[in-house]
Amino acid sequence: MIDFNICEEAKKIFDIEIEALNKTRDSLGDEFEKIVELILNCKGKVVLTGMGKPGHIATKIAASLASLGTPSFFMHPGEAMHGDLGMVDKKDIVILMSYSGESTEVTALLPVLQEIGCATVAITGKPKSTLARECQYKYCFPEFEEACYMHLAPTSSTTSLLVLGDALAVVASRAKNYTKEDFGLHHPAGALGKKLLVKVKDVMHSGNENAVVTEGSSLRSAIVEMSTKGLSMVTIADRDNRLKGIITDGDLRRMLEKGVDVYNEIIDNVMTKNPKWIDSREMAVNALQVLSDFKITCMPVLDEEKCIVGTVLMQDIFKAGIVR
Repeated sequence: MIDFNICEEAKKIFDIEIEALNKTRDSLGDEFEKIVELILNCKGKVVLTGMGKPGHIATKIAASLASLGTPSFFMHPGEAMHGDLGMVDKKDIVILMSYSGESTEVTALLPVLQEIGCATVAITGKPKSTLARECQYKYCFPEFEEACYMHLAPTSSTTSLLVLGDALAVVASRAKNYTKEDFGLHHPAGALGKKLLVKVKDVMHSGNENAVVTEGSSLRSAIVEMSTKGLSMVTIADRDNRLKGIITDGDLRRMLEKGVDVYNEIIDNVMTKNPKWIDSREMAVNALQVLSDFKITCMPVLDEEKCIVGTVLMQDIFKAGIVR
């Protein structure tokens, strides 16, 4: 039988770890600033290492640093002693994580790292530990209790380490003026990356896939062109491939309702003149905004010379995964 209130016990865990985070936040000072400066001035990579649960956290911190513009990777301390130390260069920074500061696998790296000549940073909870003494730089957590009821399992210490790592990654990124465009470049497969990287020219129908007829053509030829290309719009161009107008499938339905002679009518008489268009160099997400603002589903695409190069459809922007 459980002889305690499960939710109340869980809330105590939250309280203890929140207190640890508050203490860690309040302890930030010169040590933290120095580590950020080291990262900003690093000519190589930032290497994170740790054993056990701090190692798992170190993996996440390395990923956060890398995704926010700081070249970084995790090195397992056990594998490091069997060849992975070859990935470390004297231009690198190695951040070693151990709350006790005495993890055998981690401290064993120190003599080799000193021989390599890279900068070493200890992140530990024990200022008098081997790790704190032997590393060139250090950050020491303030005293707090682990949330584990036996005060043994890493809980508050790993949570504080995780948030400290987030702070390092985000502050360094901001100091480097890392932009949304940079973030998108490093996350090309995600929706955000696509928003920041995919341009209209990447999703438009162009070349033989685009529906275009020249001014003076019959309405019938425009209908055939639209149907053949499978688009909901046909673009009308002059002899120099400049935009003169468009006809959409909606326009055609309205013409049929009015009894327009689709076989003999000239397209110039029924096309929509001066339609909304977009530059092929624009971001696709901007095209989506224009389409939404004007309550239309497609529009012509022009190049920098204002020549017709394609048609962009709202459905193709959605298919590209830019908006989810």
